[in-house]
Amino acid sequence: MTRFDPDLVFFEPKALEYPVGDALYRRLKKTGIPIKVTPSHNRVTGIPGDTPAKAYANAKRTLVVGVKRTMKLDTSKPSADYALPVSTGCPGHCHYCYLQTTMGKKPYVRVYVNIDEILDNAQKYIEERAPELTTFEAACTSDPIAVEHLTGNLKRMIEFMGRQERAKLRFVTKYDDVDHLLDAAHNGNTRFRFSINSRYVIKNFEPGVSAFDSRIEAAGKVAKAGYPLGFIVAPLIIYEGWEDGYAELFERMSRELIPEAKQDLTFELIQHRFTAAAKRIILQNYPATKLEMEEEKRKYKYGKYGRGKWVYQGSDADRLNLHLRGLIEEYFPASKIEYFT
Repeated sequence: MTRFDPDLVFFEPKALEYPVGDALYRRLKKTGIPIKVTPSHNRVTGIPGDTPAKAYANAKRTLVVGVKRTMKLDTSKPSADYALPVSTGCPGHCHYCYLQTTMGKKPYVRVYVNIDEILDNAQKYIEERAPELTTFEAACTSDPIAVEHLTGNLKRMIEFMGRQERAKLRFVTKYDDVDHLLDAAHNGNTRFRFSINSRYVIKNFEPGVSAFDSRIEAAGKVAKAGYPLGFIVAPLIIYEGWEDGYAELFERMSRELIPEAKQDLTFELIQHRFTAAAKRIILQNYPATKLEMEEEKRKYKYGKYGRGKWVYQGSDADRLNLHLRGLIEEYFPASKIEYFT
């Protein structure tokens, strides 16, 4: 089982006024992990590191416990109507991760202890949109399973959504620490998704998260617990032997899942992409990476505001798309492919 145990912890003073924060402080105090005070979870200083790569690695081993004050929810299209984070940042070291760019100089892991206020706010959004269904995404800025053993916030969120008639929750994880969530009263209102990939990609580009087999075994447990299940296969990467690598992945998943889970199963397929800024940051944080980021092998895909990213050439993207769709049709014919991008 892969769990995040921080080397250094910062607390906002106000976090101790909440039951989750107080309990976490008492527990961490017993472990001997250094605990410091910070006036704000947005302004943390004192994380050591004499090079950018070391500072980044140390920040990934740092936990910041704070109070979420901004209650206006961001939209989360096309995944869901709104983002509903209970944490920010991830202790994993996936070389390609977009959080390296979006989190900038704040790569430390944050958890928010005012879970009741967060859920009360979600309730207002649900009621304002009634009788429409409101969907929430809990993993836009973090991997919530990575810190669930510290706060228990995700289970509270799942059970809150389980009591709703007009709301659904979804999140994605690369971690296998799911046992705590198997008995949650989810009532089918939470889609539990796993980000998964071939052995090659996980071995070379996903240090610090759960391994190939343990992630798939965790998905099997979640399926038996009756959760609607989904897989994000991302980033799809072309390498020597990639066709066989992804074939092994789908065959292994098929063996693990109970038949019922295969009837309500979703797939999201995302090819590898990078921006110029992301490439610069990735090479700074992981100077020895084997991640292929050669612009001459890619095509530039424009996005909003004239900015874009480098994706695979059309012929390579088509090969990925056709191969993955063929595997899904072979092993999971009743499933739904939400998109390929």
